[in-house]
Amino acid sequence: MLRERLAAMVASASDGAVTAREAMEATVPLSALGVTSLAQMRLIDAVESEFGIEFDLSRAGAGVLEDLDALERYVTGAA
Repeated sequence: MLRERLAAMVASASDGAVTAREAMEATVPLSALGVTSLAQMRLIDAVESEFGIEFDLSRAGAGVLEDLDALERYVTGAA
């Protein structure tokens, strides 16, 4: 369920450039699908608000925003 919610958040943050289904099925980095740096910032804001966590990219690395599995692990570990 968390993975599906994060995929929906990717779709929203990217203004639909990447659908939730595309995010779920991605075999390439999300940026290759069309998630821009602006969309990544929106995604960070949305994840922080939704889950009450603070993103620490110095700890997680920017790659956490390129892969739905990595993002899910980050959120699970931070919660």
